[in-house]
Amino acid sequence: MPLVRIELIKGKSAEYKKTMLACVHEGLVEALGIADWDRFQRIVEIDRADFETAPGKSDCFTIIELTLFPGRTAEQKRTVIEVITTKLHDALAIPREDVFIIMHEPPLENWGLGGTQKSN
Repeated sequence: MPLVRIELIKGKSAEYKKTMLACVHEGLVEALGIADWDRFQRIVEIDRADFETAPGKSDCFTIIELTLFPGRTAEQKRTVIEVITTKLHDALAIPREDVFIIMHEPPLENWGLGGTQKSN
């Protein structure tokens, strides 16, 4: 059950955002083997004036936060980063260096699903 938060500079079209969501989800399915229905994603758009980046970054700069159940291997994490970045580059021409991905793995006891605490 990955939770996905995508932050990008405001002004992209609905089609662009739909494609971005599809690329990220397809990358999770391909690299981590999640079920196709397991789709919890949101896009947060930020005004350019409020989105500071390093020099040389384009207006396509994107931050993707993946919050995952713990237990993925380093290889799986490396693969999901590579696959999502490639899909975004190929589908939306986002420069690879403008895709930042970070993963969070809170312990299961920090997850609540349907009013029930998740446990090992």
